[in-house]
Amino acid sequence: MNQQSHMASYGQPQPGYQGYHQQQLAYDNQHMTGVPPPQYGPYNGPVQGYQQTAVPQGPLRTVPGSALPPTSIPPSTTAQQPVYNQYGQGDVHNGPAVPEQMQRVPLSQQYMSGNTLHSGSQPMPYQQYAPSLSHAQQLPNQMAHMQITGVSSNSASPVSQGYGPPASRPPTATSLPPVGPAAYSAPPQNVPSSTPQDNSLLQHPFPGQPSPVSTFSSPPTSIGLTGVNHPPSVGMQRPPTMHGQPLPGQPPSGPYPPQPNHRSLGPQPGMPGAIPGAPTQGFQMHPAPNQGFVPQQNGSFGQMRAPQPNYATPSTGAPNYSSQPPPQQKRLDPDSIPSPIQVIEDDKSNRGSEPFSTGVRGQVPPLVTTDFVVKDQGNASPRFIRCATYNIPCTSDMAKQCQVPLTTVIKPLATLPADESHPFIVDHGETGPIRCNRCKAYMCPYMQFIEGGRRFQCAFCSCVTEVLPHYFQHLDHTGKRMDYYDRPELSLGSYEFLATVDYCKNNKFPNPPAFIFMIDVSYNALKSGLVHLLCEELKTLLDFLPREGNAEESAIRVGFVTYNKVLHFYNVKSTLAQPQMMVVSDVADMFVPLLDGFLVNVNESRAVINSLLEQIPEMFGDTRETETVFGPVIQAGLEALKAAECAGKLFIFHSTLPLAEAPGKLKNRDDKKLINTDKEKTLFQPQTSFYNNLAKECVAQGCCVDLFLFPNQYVDVATLGLVTYQTGGSIYKYTYFQAQADGERFLNDLHRDVRKVIGFDAVMRVRTSTGIRATDFFGSFYMSNTTDVELAALDCDKTIMVEFKHDDKLNEDSGAQIQCALLYTSCSGQRRLRIHNLSLNCCTQLADLYRNCETDTLINFFVKLAYRSVLNNSTKTVRESLINQSAQILACYRKNCASPSSAGQLILPECMKLLPVYLNCVLKSDILQPGADVSTDDRAYIRHLIASMDVSETNVFFYPRVLPVHKMDIDSDDFPVAVRCSEERLSKGGIYLLENGLNLFIWVGMGTQHDLIQSIFNVQSFGQIDSGMATLPQLDNPYSKKLRSMVDAIRAQRPRFMKLLIVKQEDKMEVLFKHFLMEDKSSNGGASYVDFLCHMHKEIRQLLS
Repeated sequence: MNQQSHMASYGQPQPGYQGYHQQQLAYDNQHMTGVPPPQYGPYNGPVQGYQQTAVPQGPLRTVPGSALPPTSIPPSTTAQQPVYNQYGQGDVHNGPAVPEQMQRVPLSQQYMSGNTLHSGSQPMPYQQYAPSLSHAQQLPNQMAHMQITGVSSNSASPVSQGYGPPASRPPTATSLPPVGPAAYSAPPQNVPSSTPQDNSLLQHPFPGQPSPVSTFSSPPTSIGLTGVNHPPSVGMQRPPTMHGQPLPGQPPSGPYPPQPNHRSLGPQPGMPGAIPGAPTQGFQMHPAPNQGFVPQQNGSFGQMRAPQPNYATPSTGAPNYSSQPPPQQKRLDPDSIPSPIQVIEDDKSNRGSEPFSTGVRGQVPPLVTTDFVVKDQGNASPRFIRCATYNIPCTSDMAKQCQVPLTTVIKPLATLPADESHPFIVDHGETGPIRCNRCKAYMCPYMQFIEGGRRFQCAFCSCVTEVLPHYFQHLDHTGKRMDYYDRPELSLGSYEFLATVDYCKNNKFPNPPAFIFMIDVSYNALKSGLVHLLCEELKTLLDFLPREGNAEESAIRVGFVTYNKVLHFYNVKSTLAQPQMMVVSDVADMFVPLLDGFLVNVNESRAVINSLLEQIPEMFGDTRETETVFGPVIQAGLEALKAAECAGKLFIFHSTLPLAEAPGKLKNRDDKKLINTDKEKTLFQPQTSFYNNLAKECVAQGCCVDLFLFPNQYVDVATLGLVTYQTGGSIYKYTYFQAQADGERFLNDLHRDVRKVIGFDAVMRVRTSTGIRATDFFGSFYMSNTTDVELAALDCDKTIMVEFKHDDKLNEDSGAQIQCALLYTSCSGQRRLRIHNLSLNCCTQLADLYRNCETDTLINFFVKLAYRSVLNNSTKTVRESLINQSAQILACYRKNCASPSSAGQLILPECMKLLPVYLNCVLKSDILQPGADVSTDDRAYIRHLIASMDVSETNVFFYPRVLPVHKMDIDSDDFPVAVRCSEERLSKGGIYLLENGLNLFIWVGMGTQHDLIQSIFNVQSFGQIDSGMATLPQLDNPYSKKLRSMVDAIRAQRPRFMKLLIVKQEDKMEVLFKHFLMEDKSSNGGASYVDFLCHMHKEIRQLLS
């Protein structure tokens, strides 16, 4: 194949990137401009200690229909995607763990000393470097041969490609054969390619048990499948330790037995069945049986792409300032590196059909992108708790060595699908829940009953506690209680206890909570149509307040306040003919002017409330008041809840920076010049301590604040959002709000916010078994001590991330237990405890840890750690810290778990092969690397949203889903298979839907068929499509119905309503659309996936050397 036509020098422009100086829109359709410099270069500096070797003859492509016997392809691959193999062949092998510690480096420390990051909006001078005269090999030449390869095995089953147990995953290896004398490769052996199927390798029903290596087709490998160690099931003796000491950078001297946890291979010269004289560039392509070569698609393999242009970096090589064009550099093929889409689709096909039973300790659940059913059999559902690793190191030294954070993401009130049962409510009467005497852990499936059932031993602290007489039950012959399956707290991972009066404030049962609607009636709010739209909607929305189970009406009471520079309270008592307004103009000393009639039952006061909602837009219709207050508004709501002796939520609808004289007055401090300086962190910090103190008071009362912002300019979200952040509330932002254009999005968000499941006045504590303890917490909450997470309210969308550290050694046999207990008040005023339990495995071998990790949860932790760190560190320092810790994780795997191999190979654990692509998405985000046009408020807003996002939300937010609409099957309910998030994957003749949880685009290619355009947009041609339309026309044809149902289904999956934007190819809006194509180089200087993978490889090699 002729690849030279695809090559481009690093100074050439690239199609599709010329327009980056055009307008660009932010999260709320705000305009953006400017192109900052790139972050990582083409990876062309010399590398220490890497010997020059010759160019190997790469593996060659077989002729379609040749005499080679067919290779096995997983059904999930053949069904929907081209059958170019994703991984080639390789050898796998176990080696002993090396007890070398790698500490997490402090955030303030700088890592990438050799890779200076240019700040500001000035473009980086594009430098080309002459070849280095040292013995070290320039890496661009290696990149031409970079190869992700895998073990070929006709005996493996598709089950082995799953993302977690029951199958273990081999790692991914990217080989970088150098140029020079021949690189090492094991001597080829005559292994027949049509090995008989061995069904004994097909399935492994236990966690942590390795599966056979993946079955991506490839030529016969130089090493067979002999010697693979298959660890036995849980509870049996462990496999022998690894077979040899890895020596980083030193080529091995012969073939090694395979290891079931990774893929690694360099080139294999002289493969049988190759086409003579048709060299490839270090990657392999093989046809499926009887299919030949099908067209290029996502996740498959095609020719090598040209490099992305203008990607230079400081280097130790000598710069070349001449005007001559630089020599062409060979490029890593994007199809030869791990594909998120391939991993997601494999997991769906392997793990989506069977229910996920939680009965086995330390099981890795299916990915968040897989639709699966959970059966609670003693551990909490992954919808409630997900972990970064399900196999914890036994010692702190081992944890420091691997640098994998021990974290869980907990979503205590998560919404469950209709086909899964909700947590059962257990009532133990006046005695309350059964607990351990010492550590106060609640009764759970891990407690061990002894002495015939008269006592139980705590699984968390090992203390023995007497069983109360009313709770006594005999044990069966296995030691289980006879009522084991009748009691949720003995047999299930998640359940609820009714709390006694001892769990209530002041030893008094709480009153039902209240909702207070506080409406900005300044000039901007009325002019945009907000006030009229909101008052009209509230008339019907109040019928949908949260209610308990089958209750006929909600117990929640409501109140109303309007404000500008002063506050207006309304008496809507049911006995009044008309509502009464009371004005408080002394905002410096806020009080509530009425008690009786302010908080009312909706049904009783229906007529008075409707009358008020009709009058508010008329009363303030002629206002010219533009100034507003904000602090006194929260104070007023807080005082009202205090007077009513109840918890509740304030819904504040606010439009401008609070400039009026009052407590909490702010000034405009927006300053773009601070970006990429050490003072940038001040933009994320509140400008006054007033709101921090106010937040503490709100949490103490159980007063949660939900904030709906409608700004036309800077409103200081970092400060206004602080009370919302610390009380467990939500922020919604509608920049340049106009009722006609943005009303649908606002009303949908408001409806969901009012109706969703919520707990008030909540306290959460996480208990662990001896050996680990919770040390750090991330999310929207307040903490007055080191153990209790305090939330004025917690809804079904909010998560709390917990990080654990060792305080002692763990035991492999007993594992590690985690119990999350949430004490809260339900919407009916009932005090409850929700309990979630999770049991994890412990390991003494690093390979076991790396085999049971979950990258999506790891990224969720990294982004929350990074977004919190920007409060105290420069964004450059935070980025470098993330890169360094990730490189240490991967370097530790390479050093301790992978077989010895050439330093030119990038070897990734199978579970973490997507870590580089996802990490790059985080590093390119608008928080850590903003473009010139992302507003300070937008960055603060996104930072607030991410703080409480769950794993599925961060997954799609940082790597958006791109669905080819033109390939949808109108006869099926399924979505078309997504394509990779890159401009290269978009066809001119296609229509694509992109969503990331906040944004929803439909991109239309110029060459789209007229019939399809007519079916969807009801116009004759591409040019007639109205890119300003916010909704798709409702047409009576299968394509229109299918696409509209897809849009509705996607919106239903996300907690926020996504406004639809139509983007036509080469339209001005396309720049905004491309901002979300995360595998490409970004306009704000972020690296492409390929460039960042090279950069990560360089970082790993530096650590290993």
